[in-house]
Order: sequence, then C-alpha cells, then structure tokens
Amino acid sequence: MDSLRSVQQWPVDTVAAAVVDASGAVVGSHGPQDLPFHLASVTKLLPSYGVLLAVQEGALDWQQPAGPPGSTVRHLISHASGLEYDTERVSAAPGTKRIYSNTGFVALADTVASSCGIGFADYLTEGVFQPLGMTATQLTGAAAGAVSTCADLARFAAELQRPTLLAPDVVAEAIQVSYPGLDGIVPGFGLQRPNDWGLGFELRSRKNPHWTGSRNSPETFGHFGRSGTFLWVDPVAGAACIALTDREFGQWSRDAWPPFSDAVLTELASR
Repeated sequence: MDSLRSVQQWPVDTVAAAVVDASGAVVGSHGPQDLPFHLASVTKLLPSYGVLLAVQEGALDWQQPAGPPGSTVRHLISHASGLEYDTERVSAAPGTKRIYSNTGFVALADTVASSCGIGFADYLTEGVFQPLGMTATQLTGAAAGAVSTCADLARFAAELQRPTLLAPDVVAEAIQVSYPGLDGIVPGFGLQRPNDWGLGFELRSRKNPHWTGSRNSPETFGHFGRSGTFLWVDPVAGAACIALTDREFGQWSRDAWPPFSDAVLTELASR
C-alpha cells in the first residue's frame, strides 16, 4: 500500500506498520515486521482479550467485586472503577467518571489470576498468544508491559475482526460503550465529553481531537501507547492498522497519526 510509505517521513529511527483486512489478510506492510517493540498502553488490548476469554469460560463474572469498594470486574476493564492513573487512590465512585487507570488493570490481572488459579501472564500466553501464533509476544505487566512485533499484532488484529477464540457476541459486547455518558480524559488528547470506552477497548465515537483519523468511523476501536504505538480496527472500513515506533508519543505523533490513518482509509476505499 502506497499510504504506508509515508511513515518514512515520521521523525523516528525505526517504524513498522501493517494493514489487515476483514478476512485477516495483511494487505500492506512497511518496516521490520518481526522486530520487537515495547507496546506501552497498546498492551491493554491483550489483557482485555484474556479477561473476555475468562468471562466466556465462566472463570470470571462481570459483576464480580474487584478493585476498590463497590467496583467490579466490568468497572476495572472500562476505566470506571474510580482508581487514579498510577496509584491506589480512589477519586470517584465506581461508574461515575472515566478515569484512565493503569492501577485498575493491575487489579484486573490479579483478579483473573486469583479466579483462574494461574499467573495472568501464563493464562494470557496459553489462552491467547499460543493459539494465535503470537510467539514473539511477552507480557511483563498488565497495564503497559508487553513487548511484541508488528507481525504478531497483525495476527491479533485478524482475530479482533474474525474471532476464533471468542464467540462473536462476546467481542461485539466488548466494543460497545460500557457505562455510557461518562466524561474523562484521553491521555494526550484532553477532556472528552463523553469519553466512551468499551471492555478494554477505547472507542473513537465522536471524540475530537483523537489519535485516529477524521475518516475513521465512530465504531473504530483500539488503543495507542506512550511508546509511540497504536492499533485500531475500523469495522465499517473492514480493516485494522498497526504502527509501532521507537520514539515516545508526543506532538509528532499527534500531528502524524490522524492524516496517516486517513490516507490508509482513503487508499482502501479506492480499491
């Protein structure tokens, strides 16, 4: 895809990108597909899928108490538990505000491990990584600790579009708004009213500004990471896009990512 070549203009030393269509096929790629990158918060997509699997298997329940008093598994995965970003301090009642929380994802992983009787990284490796052939992916922290490759995330993006590990209705629920109407901050992009989020997946909805493009549908879901990484899936376009870099998120990525996503979607629409 010609649009992928524009990543060569990004102010980074190394970048890998790929586009995956709704059939799961990689229709375009650029850069070292098998080079490991630190995912930062793109990590959260992987544990979220593991949580969905645990719920599907009956090892976990959405209404199971977890995190601060009054919070549940659903609150934690939806960033609606009230826990602050990186401390155990509670600054809102569960279900009243969207507070993006790494601490909440640590609590979520601990809850899965306790319920399943297996370390969370092992559960994710055995339940998600190995079945999908994600052999280069490792989890060292549930919130932002994964290392992976563009090739592995392309396999994961294919799974998100055509689930094999989860029932389609489980994935469909995960990409709907959980606790509608909650306001909150998207890190790096400011206060959003509302700040829609699914079960672990950030939803584009009508957010502005945003790290995806203006051509991305409101149904687009995914995540970006502070390490200069992102993965989005646009069900309307029938495609997913991955970009991994070795430069920390900043103004360069706020400037580069939206037009890049728009170019990808424009090229796909012209095919």
